[in-house]
Amino acid sequence: MQTLDATFSALADPTRRAILMHLAKKDLTVMELTKPFRMSQPAISKHLKILEEAGLIIATKRAQERPRRLQTAPLKEAVDWMEKYRQMWEKRYQTLDGLLEELQKMQPKRVRKK
Repeated sequence: MQTLDATFSALADPTRRAILMHLAKKDLTVMELTKPFRMSQPAISKHLKILEEAGLIIATKRAQERPRRLQTAPLKEAVDWMEKYRQMWEKRYQTLDGLLEELQKMQPKRVRKK
């Protein structure tokens, strides 16, 4: 559950979500990630550190560069967790829909006046 908490905490920030969207397209260095944002390189690095600690990204090595790569396992874990609750609520809504249908059938039909 600690991994899940770290994932949701990291995803709570819109900048970090945007970083993940960029990394979903391709691996990027810190400098490449800084370009689309109105932030300094140290600010982006802080966001990257949080994403790394949550296991959402890893630093790889390419010559002199250290591009970041998206790790999807924590995202899958979060989706799986949410899916369990979605299914539970879907069943509850279906039960409620059935109950409402029964109640509507029990009500006498009103006659319209012309």
